[in-house]
Amino acid sequence: MALDNTYDARLVQQETAVGAGAQVLLLTLLGTAVGMGTAGWLTGLAFAFATWAVLSRAVHRSRPPSFGPANRVTLGRATLVGGVTALVADSFRSSPPVSLLVGLTAVALILDGVDGKVARRTGTCSPLGARFDMEVDAFLILVLSVYVAMDLGPWVLLIGGMRYVFVAAARVWPWLTAPLPPSTARKTVAALQGVLLLLAGADLLPHTVNAGVVLLALGLLAWSFGRDVVWLWRRSRVPAAVPVGESRELVAG
Repeated sequence: MALDNTYDARLVQQETAVGAGAQVLLLTLLGTAVGMGTAGWLTGLAFAFATWAVLSRAVHRSRPPSFGPANRVTLGRATLVGGVTALVADSFRSSPPVSLLVGLTAVALILDGVDGKVARRTGTCSPLGARFDMEVDAFLILVLSVYVAMDLGPWVLLIGGMRYVFVAAARVWPWLTAPLPPSTARKTVAALQGVLLLLAGADLLPHTVNAGVVLLALGLLAWSFGRDVVWLWRRSRVPAAVPVGESRELVAG
């Protein structure tokens, strides 16, 4: 068993290293195609290193260490998100080709619906996979918010920052960490964020229409988070059930 775990750990290390290598390759291709500057390169490389380090640690902490086909799809999507991140960072220097930015983002969003199906079909659903998928989604929304905010204003950052504010708030109010019931509405709103931000970032519509599209995204996200926070708060106010034996002792006393 120990040998099997060591072998699995080595395979995981190789797979995450391949992911980091793919990220560097994509950055090289983007740098050649658009003449990416220092900010884009440094941001892209930082993303690649952070993804490799955090993912390697998380996978090795799982028992037994394993990665699986669904996580490979998510890792490929994370590579695309790293490319988008580099282009957005470089856009502070010069605007990247919109078609390239939109293309990478669109593929990343499409693949978001693939990794979950692969996990279910292969029976490899795991907390690690769900967390990895969620973190990639959240970071892509943050990056798109930064890009769209350059045109529409800093208020757009509320979309990308809302999830991270929620995580920070959970450190102060632990009741926010309670598990939420499954919700189709929550999944739909989350999926729409990337689509609506990409639509605004593509700059195909008039400025006022783009602002309306992003306001719609922000309103839906605020509603979704607000509903979940209210549910968690109400759940936290319900007193824990007292064991039968203890209740009898209290009554007898």
